Amino acid sequence: QVQLVESGGGLVQAGGSLRLSCVVSGSISRINIMGWYRQAPGKQRDLVASITSGGSTNYADSVKGRFTISRDNAKNTVYLQMNNLKPEDTAIYYCNWRWVTKNYWGQGTQVTVSS
Repeated sequence: QVQLVESGGGLVQAGGSLRLSCVVSGSISRINIMGWYRQAPGKQRDLVASITSGGSTNYADSVKGRFTISRDNAKNTVYLQMNNLKPEDTAIYYCNWRWVTKNYWGQGTQVTVSS
């Protein structure tokens, strides 16, 4: 019922920019936390950034100053603006919606940064 669909991934050169989008559909609470996670080959899935329905944000130290998370509550959409991309940012990026005990994931979108 609840679906998250990511888009915007691709191949970009180091120093370039990319914007990811995630649209959420289904019956969900208006109060929630949406976020972006990423998983590189051989590594666990880690939080990149999150944002509450009230606009409070949290970022991984590795992306602070480079990435910006935002959301449009009317459109049930969350964005991740990625600037000054580095090869170590290469990973599959997953959109996440959660609140209390509920947790939903998108299928992921590949981001590849060449050096």
